Amino acid sequence: MRLKILVVLIALLGLNGFAIAQETLYFNEDKTFKIVQLTDLHFMFDSPKSEVVLPMINEVLDIEKPDLVVFTGDAVTKAPVFKGWELLTAPMIERGIPWVAVLGNHDDESDKTRSEIMEKLVQIEKNCIAYKTNEAYGTGNYVLEIKGSSKNTKALLYCMDSNAYSTIEGTGTYGWFTREQISWYTQKSNNFTQKNNGEAIPALAFFHIPLPEYTQAWSNGGMQPVGVKNEDVCSPSVNSGMFLAMLEQGDVMGTFVGHDHVNDYISSLYGIALAYGRFSGSGDTYGDLKNGARVIVLKEDKWEFDTWLRIRGGEKINETVFIRSTPE
Repeated sequence: MRLKILVVLIALLGLNGFAIAQETLYFNEDKTFKIVQLTDLHFMFDSPKSEVVLPMINEVLDIEKPDLVVFTGDAVTKAPVFKGWELLTAPMIERGIPWVAVLGNHDDESDKTRSEIMEKLVQIEKNCIAYKTNEAYGTGNYVLEIKGSSKNTKALLYCMDSNAYSTIEGTGTYGWFTREQISWYTQKSNNFTQKNNGEAIPALAFFHIPLPEYTQAWSNGGMQPVGVKNEDVCSPSVNSGMFLAMLEQGDVMGTFVGHDHVNDYISSLYGIALAYGRFSGSGDTYGDLKNGARVIVLKEDKWEFDTWLRIRGGEKINETVFIRSTPE
């Protein structure tokens, strides 16, 4: 793997005592950067049904040799949670592959809070390049920069906490991005654009719960969906406006989520790709899709990416090239 990492290890502490360790990622010499997305593993370290998870991760990493692994929520759902995370992240640590995580609605439902989980991942786990800030509501809102050979930032990865459950009675089941989080994203985006001579920088966004716009993208989007939709999109009932903010900012090419175990499609809406990862888990939760991962390949200086699914057993399916278009 030709990934270069510039370690900036800033000696700072967050307000809650979390160490902030920032690392800068680089495009490879062939001007690509490969990401593997793992989602909804629902890993239980002592369950026979979870035994298919680790071999799948090892297989995908050996085939794809990614530059970064992103967990998009509901990774470990049984105590002891820290033990589960140690087992899940061992394949990346053994191979020296950087990884990050955002949390889902089930991650904090056993023996650790969301804050405790992020503190563990940021402070203790090797190769974790997530970092903790107190700039916005939620646990784990941060931006990763990918630089090119010129040392200038060429791509951004927004990793965000889509929260868990509704906080207002009568507004459905699942949570949404708060106005504070949307302002955080907008401010970060503006700052990067300003530093780039007023030009937006191509970006992807990773979080757990799909936006309400995922339903429209499937039924009336800008591209023919690639993949399956075997259940209703379990998005928040309240649309707080994150998708609109991304349209206005003009930097996010695609969003990547999990949450719905039997949906794995990618479609688009107004020029933004809306994609699910592939269910990466086991029989300890619902769903009948064979577990796997989504692979995303960014291209330096291009508003496009390649993506496909790598399924347990090695099969590669649903290859897609997405090119960001201007909304009509």
